[in-house]
This record gives sequence, C-alpha cells and structure tokens, in this order.
Amino acid sequence: MQATAYTYDPRTRTGSVLLDDGTPVPFDASAFDAGGLRLLRPGQRVRIETEGSGTGLRVTFVTLQTF
Repeated sequence: MQATAYTYDPRTRTGSVLLDDGTPVPFDASAFDAGGLRLLRPGQRVRIETEGSGTGLRVTFVTLQTF
C-alpha cells in the first residue's frame, strides 16, 4: 500500500502517514526500523504494510516508495 509521510520525529523514530483518502495512521519506532530508513521527510511518498482495521489500523512497516 502507498501513503504520504505526514509527521516524523527523528528522536523517537515515530510519526504518521496519510493514506490516499486522507486518513492519518500512526507508526511506531519498530515499523520505522523494519523499513531500514534513516530519515523521513513529510511529503515523501512511502510504501507501508498495515494490520488491523478501522480505529485499530496500524502501520507495521514503512519504507520509501520506489518505482
């Protein structure tokens, strides 16, 4: 699934992404670390993996989108 980086705190390695419908979904440090990234800037297009649904939706993996 694709999304857009919305927020990112480099100190805690946490943040959120916006799904294409505008829904914000948070991610924790483990999701950030799983993608092997060192930095993330708001506005970057990312590839994510999620689990759960509705209010329980959470990002489990976030990395840069490559074409």
